[in-house]
Amino acid sequence: MHTSVDQQGRTRAPDSARMRWIQLAVGVICMVATANIQYAWTLFVPEIQATYGWTRASIQAAFTIFVVVQTWLTPIEGYFIDKYGPRVMVAIGGVLVGLSWIINSYATTLTGFYVGAAVGGMGVGCVYATCINNALKWFPDRRGLAVGLTAGGYGAGSALTILPIAAVIASSGYQSAFFYFGAVQGIVIFAVAWFLRSPQKGEVNYSTKVAQSRRDYTLSEALRTPVFWTMLLMFTLTVTGGLMAVAQLGLIAHDLGVKEFPVNLYFFTMAALPFALMLDRVMNGLSRPLFGWISDHIGREKTMFIAFSMEGLGIIALGYFGHNPYAFLILSGVVFLAWGEVYSLFSATAGDAFGTKHVGKIYGLLYCAKGIAALMVPLGNILMEATGTWSTVLYTVAIMDLCSAVCAIVVLRPMLARHHARNEQEYRLATGGQAQPVGSAAT
Repeated sequence: MHTSVDQQGRTRAPDSARMRWIQLAVGVICMVATANIQYAWTLFVPEIQATYGWTRASIQAAFTIFVVVQTWLTPIEGYFIDKYGPRVMVAIGGVLVGLSWIINSYATTLTGFYVGAAVGGMGVGCVYATCINNALKWFPDRRGLAVGLTAGGYGAGSALTILPIAAVIASSGYQSAFFYFGAVQGIVIFAVAWFLRSPQKGEVNYSTKVAQSRRDYTLSEALRTPVFWTMLLMFTLTVTGGLMAVAQLGLIAHDLGVKEFPVNLYFFTMAALPFALMLDRVMNGLSRPLFGWISDHIGREKTMFIAFSMEGLGIIALGYFGHNPYAFLILSGVVFLAWGEVYSLFSATAGDAFGTKHVGKIYGLLYCAKGIAALMVPLGNILMEATGTWSTVLYTVAIMDLCSAVCAIVVLRPMLARHHARNEQEYRLATGGQAQPVGSAAT
């Protein structure tokens, strides 16, 4: 078989080089098709409330259930990914994704919506965990970019469907929107799932710029390292603010008085909330490959510091200037630009630190940070009602973001340096003093 030389002077079979980009594209398609389950939810909350008169907090409990199920089952899904491979897991996920919104379309009680949320959480978890896992395995030399593009499909996937969903809700009711979009999303995921596969030995190369472990840690070994627990804490702190914005943006816009404000951009006019939702999906999706690519070149920890600081400052500004509809648009976009990258940076760092053989289970447990953060989403409503302003909520989560930014440089960076140094020492002992390749850690 003919081979080609990559930019580091190593060789890779052309078929393998093409295959990994095909795998990446399929993963992105699957992620796009799952995105509405989370990111379009905010469009349905006011309609459900108007129909049944339930409290916001009780309706938003469905969102919390969705995120908790999606994230806290990920370690179990990681086990099945390693056992059965990506095709089966994503196909099952597609069925569950479609079923969840169909359940919502028939629900007439809070319990019905809670069941739909739980089914959707299982489905999205299967798709998300598998596609991220596959990107980590196929692209160790461009891990940040590949995982960023995959996660970006989830972050930006609802951008093109926000307006159609809103239109169907307005014309035919939220039940029809749930049913038809749910069916289409499930069918798309199920159909493309069968093109996925894991890489064979020798089909991938390691990075020469970012320290990466070639020793595959087991889950129990990873849990015994301080690196894992530090990342879990940082992940939880950072994801809380963005997750709260995803769930509450429609309510924040309503309470700030900018929801229906017509924003005139000369060539078209649109209400502030749908405009912000569409812009935020684009920024959220863009941030993941952008910051992932940056981290491939300057390192994960430096990139974390930049992004988390940007998010924290953006949230503070949103709390202060959010009453202005134009400021609301711009600042919500900044927040989502700086938030979406958590899903590329932490997954890539997990692969760098612990290898990829068991990364499905390891990152699956790390991803539970999103479930922990989801428990705080209803608390945002309670805090807002107690203080009478969203500013209190926004300032609180901004402090959490800034703490995580400082932690990335002051704590995580030297900790990872020691982690890779130990791997280097183990490698030298195992190979009789031979140094490992630049940019890698122990085998």
